[in-house]
Amino acid sequence: MSKQFFPNLSQNYIEILEDDEYYDITIEVGEDPNVKIFRSHMIILRYRSPFLRRTLSSNKKSDDSDLTHIKLSNISPETFQIILKYIYGGIISFNEQEPSEILRILIAADQLHLQELVDYLQEYLIKNKVEWMEQHFELIYQTGFQSNSLLNLQNFCTSIMAKSPHKIFNSFDFTSLSEKSLISLIKKDDLQMKEIEIWDHVLRWGLEKKSKNSTLLPDPTTWSDDDFKMMENTLKQCLPLIRFFSLSSEEFIQKIHPYKKLFKHQLYEELLNSYLNPNSKPNDNILLPRNRIINGIIDLKIVNLNIVSLISRWIDKIDIKSNYTYTRELYLPYEFKLLLRGSRDGFTPKKFHELCNDKLYTVTFIKIKETEEIIGGYNPLKWESHNSGKWGEAKDSFIFSFKSKNNFKDPILSYVKQINRALYYSNKFGPTFGDDIELFINEDNELKEYDRCRCVHKHYEKKIRDTGDFFSIEDYEVFQILNRND
Repeated sequence: MSKQFFPNLSQNYIEILEDDEYYDITIEVGEDPNVKIFRSHMIILRYRSPFLRRTLSSNKKSDDSDLTHIKLSNISPETFQIILKYIYGGIISFNEQEPSEILRILIAADQLHLQELVDYLQEYLIKNKVEWMEQHFELIYQTGFQSNSLLNLQNFCTSIMAKSPHKIFNSFDFTSLSEKSLISLIKKDDLQMKEIEIWDHVLRWGLEKKSKNSTLLPDPTTWSDDDFKMMENTLKQCLPLIRFFSLSSEEFIQKIHPYKKLFKHQLYEELLNSYLNPNSKPNDNILLPRNRIINGIIDLKIVNLNIVSLISRWIDKIDIKSNYTYTRELYLPYEFKLLLRGSRDGFTPKKFHELCNDKLYTVTFIKIKETEEIIGGYNPLKWESHNSGKWGEAKDSFIFSFKSKNNFKDPILSYVKQINRALYYSNKFGPTFGDDIELFINEDNELKEYDRCRCVHKHYEKKIRDTGDFFSIEDYEVFQILNRND
């Protein structure tokens, strides 16, 4: 059995710090005019701070006296006083310190390689001073990424950048954000903001940078050609990272057109054509819409939000002829409520009808085994069970195919052409769209898994697969489409 008496030990060591008799080192801290000399003990400093151990090992006495003298010019006396109390007594006391002072203590602790204190101070700030850190994001970002020991601050900044960028853009020091910091923020694929909002903030950042050196006004109609050139140079690293093709036509006219002179002629013409000419085609270098996380939209597995957005546009017949549909801001007016997932519920017709019958407005996604292909269809009516089989009539039904989950630039969309055979209902069949997508079993056993799956071009406008051969299913899902505002 052992008993630890740390409080008294700590107090005794603090008393040693305050004693003027036995010190053997002086430490000159700060810069003129704020400089202070501290008396200390080498043996304690050596064992408590790896940085000071190295410093003392390389430092020689300046004369024949018994004292060693070192300088720490980049730490303030007030901060070092707090650090010394921790080094001697293992005590850290903030009293009424502002968060900015706590941050300075953290920076000093990191310099002195006091990792225990560094970890504690990071955790303290993140738990207790989040609002201040968000308001002073640039300061926190620059501090966190100046040292490999400040991983908690780095993770805090990375999380804020991805999940809550509004907090950064609305922070007190956003316009003082360095170009490097701004670029690292707006280049993120998962930045959770609308693209037009990102553009507005980048413009504000650029205006602030130029206003320090000029009288540039926010209104672009007052800008001269030289003003535009100056702003273009300021934003030249940022402009390629804005996903201008994601904007709506209204946003383009209101927010982009007034700044036409900022853009290279070719880029502006491509943008203009994308809104005016439905036959123009996007080049391969266009950045896709960001992967925004919108809770309650869909339980993603087979597809992603880009595909969900396209399906939603097709349901509402929005922009269905535009080659730029996949580049626009995600269109997500619906919740996709999961009814069935094969890998969870099984691959039998019985389970399909049990979970999906009598549900209006469903979308089916099927991933074909040994390929990356995704096929499926939209049924605005209910699925039904019939022993002998029955055709279903649906004028708004459509089927589709994608080359893969991440390759959705050239999807095939095929609307029903033979309305009275848009769907097929049978106890032996799963979600079946005419003869064009068939999932069924070849026996009178509803508990058996699908063994006959194929696409035969017949009742819909376009062929969605190059072959009519049978295929196997890796997974399939059926979702019910619900209005998010209901």
